[in-house]
Amino acid sequence: MKTITSRDNAQYKELVKLAGSSQARRKSGRTLLDGVHLCQAYLQLRGLPEQCIVSETALHNPEVMEIVGRLEAQHAHVLGLPDAMYNAVSQVEHGVGVMFLIETPERAVTAPLAVSAVLLDNVQDPGNVGSILRSAAAAGITQVYCSAGSAFCWSPKVLRAAMGAHFVLDIFENVDLAQLVSASKVASLATSGYATQRLYDVDLRQPVAWLFGHEGQGVADDLLSMATHQVVIPHLGQVESLNVAACAAVCFFEQVRQNQI
Repeated sequence: MKTITSRDNAQYKELVKLAGSSQARRKSGRTLLDGVHLCQAYLQLRGLPEQCIVSETALHNPEVMEIVGRLEAQHAHVLGLPDAMYNAVSQVEHGVGVMFLIETPERAVTAPLAVSAVLLDNVQDPGNVGSILRSAAAAGITQVYCSAGSAFCWSPKVLRAAMGAHFVLDIFENVDLAQLVSASKVASLATSGYATQRLYDVDLRQPVAWLFGHEGQGVADDLLSMATHQVVIPHLGQVESLNVAACAAVCFFEQVRQNQI
């Protein structure tokens, strides 16, 4: 294990920059996974990280030491930091003191949609995006396509909200959703509070492309007009609409329900 004790160290400065800047993460093609759960999920589903960073205190935590031991046995890079320096990088309050530095996958769309997928049109809240990814993975959906205006899927907040879902999904960012929908081989369903067709009246036993829009404005009009179906989730309470992440979860699991009948 290598140890850094100076804040002037170039490697440490780079970690601080990655932790605090979305632009830096996008430019370098790397991000940080903070916490035992995300690190364990990455090890199980994707393999070795570029580097593991641990705090001095975390070296007394059995879960962290198990991770460190596995990495060192495979000659992976492990970096130790004093608690104060580690906390300046970590964005998790009261965390256990372990994070991974990983490369963020870059995928290009090379084929028309042929399986169930999620399309996010300008969904900007990182918590919503992460929750949608988590629900999609739980429902067995494996592909997610995000427009340029959506939150960066590999930001720390999205990663924490998704709880490891990233590692079982193929995520495409900066996608031209109109082009994707127009070439799709599966039906597309857009949620809209103004739709007249209920979600529960649509046959979801075939693959579909789920289209969700901006938290306040919904799906853009051009995409909405291209959708095979515009659907609404009926609700009884005196509220205007569901949160987009809650809406997505209802849609995904209605599809799961129909396919299990």
